[in-house]
Amino acid sequence: AAGITVCAIPGPCAAITALSISGQATGRFCFEGFLSANKGERRERLGELENEKRTMIFQEAPHKLKATLADMASCFGVDRRISLCRELTKKNEEVLRMTLGEAVAYYEENAPRGEYVLVVEGLTKEMQKELFWQDMSIKEHVEFYMTNGLQKMEAIKVCAKDRGVHKSIIYKEINN
Repeated sequence: AAGITVCAIPGPCAAITALSISGQATGRFCFEGFLSANKGERRERLGELENEKRTMIFQEAPHKLKATLADMASCFGVDRRISLCRELTKKNEEVLRMTLGEAVAYYEENAPRGEYVLVVEGLTKEMQKELFWQDMSIKEHVEFYMTNGLQKMEAIKVCAKDRGVHKSIIYKEINN
């Protein structure tokens, strides 16, 4: 937060190395490793983690990163914080700290390079209470997610999930 670069020294575990420099809560965490390459299985696993309160650690290959980030944003919400750690303890080490929505948008413009460790914020009490969309129309709600990097259909799905309705209801509402 103070703009001071924090780097890690080489160690036997990339997950712990990433967690230590992520800027995320380190008191309690869970390691999920690589998610399935199968879209349905990946989304199902992320859905199971939607209400996880501990910091979550994932590993990801560059060619799967965009799909994984889009699924995470869809499942966890675009405002959830993530630290994207790559090339740990190497010359080109990089840690990007942003929201999932910002990460989706960033990698639309920048090609993923290197192996990643993703450190995702757990569900906080504030998140549980916050219904930011409560005073928004359905159209405004969908547009919010699109502005934060999601494609239209993904934005519709997330909106539907937020509101506890089927995505077809949201789709019909914004196309009328």
